Amino acid sequence: MREIAILGSTGSIGTQALSVIEAHPDRFHAVALVARTSAETLFAQVRRFRPRMAGLVQKPIDIPEDLLFCEWVFGEACLRTAATLSDASDVLVSVVGFAGLPAVLAALSAGKRVLLANKEALVAGGELVTDAARKAGQLLMPVDSEHSAILQCLRAADGNAPKRLILTASGGPFRTWSAEQVASATAKEALTHPNWTMGKKITVDSASMMNKALEVIEAHWLFGLPPDRIDVLIHKESVIHSMVEFEDGAVLAQLGVPDMRIPIQYAMSYPERLPSASNRIEFAQLASLTFEKPDMNRFPGLSLAYEALNAGGAAPCILNAANECAVEAFLQDRIPFNRIWQISRDTLERLPACPARTLSDVVEADGAARRMALTLV
Repeated sequence: MREIAILGSTGSIGTQALSVIEAHPDRFHAVALVARTSAETLFAQVRRFRPRMAGLVQKPIDIPEDLLFCEWVFGEACLRTAATLSDASDVLVSVVGFAGLPAVLAALSAGKRVLLANKEALVAGGELVTDAARKAGQLLMPVDSEHSAILQCLRAADGNAPKRLILTASGGPFRTWSAEQVASATAKEALTHPNWTMGKKITVDSASMMNKALEVIEAHWLFGLPPDRIDVLIHKESVIHSMVEFEDGAVLAQLGVPDMRIPIQYAMSYPERLPSASNRIEFAQLASLTFEKPDMNRFPGLSLAYEALNAGGAAPCILNAANECAVEAFLQDRIPFNRIWQISRDTLERLPACPARTLSDVVEADGAARRMALTLV
């Protein structure tokens, strides 16, 4: 039995993780559930899964009497409390944005296995997180379908070192749009993803391909390859989730239907594979699997990942913070779509190089980037 604390239980990843727990009650138990603001949804989850601890980041509110059986924690402290709960063996971090970094570090310092659905933690604090995982003797379990695919391919490689990682991308809703159309895209259009159902921020990131930029940085820290050995391909069918190439030219790929319950369950049950309710691939019904290189003219944000990694230090943190601010401004109709990557680029260029050796370094860089990005907004 794995006792799992879920940080971000009311979001897309959190609710799908709970569906996995519900399907395997003999293997998983939700020992802690934490949400930011969705109180009513969280109340329903607590009634169904009966965790030991529950938390809301928002201000304290009245808790229904029938839910007083568990410990309630409010404010930002609830993330750390859940991440370090003594009963928890695993911590699924699926909160959005930079807020996930302190929770990841707290969980690792407490010796927990971290199931990572918050890519920003590795983007902003990659060296801190990987060092903490090494000291804890824990393998970081990626939940993103792309990084889960790479992990699965590497496990099948029998110890052979990878030559190149190939992350696949759906191309999002604007894959066939002209640069002019992309520049003037509306929030409603950006939030209509052809293959995946996700939260607003990650859906906009997918539309701009900034999500893939962040995944390149995440792959660098998870698997230790330099940026020039991490490639991206557009694969609109979202059947091949990523690939690994080896010295002899052989390529291993992980395939599956676009269903996030598959990588979530793999992270939870690792290294075992459990039965799943997800659909299976019907190969005879696949007309084709297509691939194309990403167009950096239409999606220039992707190139910023390589620039930030090559710059080193806190540059990836600065890129992440600027993008978070720009996406929020776009969703508030304060800037047009193409300003997202422009603000991210300009913030990265205007801030001086700085280290990212401590959490204080990262927090300082994050704050400086947000101030600069808001000024540009």
